[in-house]
Amino acid sequence: MTGAGQGVGEGIARACAAQGANVVIAARRAETGEPVAASIRERGDEAVCIVTDVTSRDSMTACVAETIERYGGLEVMVHNAYRGAAPHRLEELDVELWDRNSRTAVWGSYYSAVLAFPHLRDAGARGRLILITSPSGVEGSVNIPIYSPVKAAQRAMAKSLSREWGPLGITVNCIAPVAASPALMGAFEQNPVLEERVTARTSLRRIGDLEHDIGPVAVFLASGDGGYVTGQTIVCDGGSFMGL
Repeated sequence: MTGAGQGVGEGIARACAAQGANVVIAARRAETGEPVAASIRERGDEAVCIVTDVTSRDSMTACVAETIERYGGLEVMVHNAYRGAAPHRLEELDVELWDRNSRTAVWGSYYSAVLAFPHLRDAGARGRLILITSPSGVEGSVNIPIYSPVKAAQRAMAKSLSREWGPLGITVNCIAPVAASPALMGAFEQNPVLEERVTARTSLRRIGDLEHDIGPVAVFLASGDGGYVTGQTIVCDGGSFMGL
């Protein structure tokens, strides 16, 4: 699980561990990833932190190798890591920002897929690749023109790989969440009107809980119950976006 040192990734990691999964917290910094792994172990579940840079193939390769060495296999790969961007207009876009976002979202998805594939193939019908995208990858977003394209690219990759890997029994899906991540809550603190607007747009009139609302969706896709779902994007946002 990449990017599991906080936010959506942490919520999914906790939910999967609670269902008996051996969870690898692949975090860019030990100071965020290790406390999450430690707190999961304190509950009696299994988790380990491996410091990983998803923009580096070598780092991702080392993470997968250590996972295999520790647990003897890899059945589910979840790529969540993403470095956000402050609101901006296209004409103000610094190319470095574009590079950073595409490296984490798109290249990170590629490395997750290509390095996990041999092990997912060995897992057969238990093999799962889950990419964490966004409703913005479907409907676009205002004032973050680099965010929607990289998130849409993840959806296209999932569709393509679901066709390529389907005959092997491997499923590939996306989750597009809206939940109380540190980034979103920080934005709400800076702009209380934004919180009111986002909450009012949801049918359920609330913002999702990371572990208990988003986590179970990943658990379902990772489990045998989700074995006939592939190539899909599950929008988990309390009924805000309904355009699929």
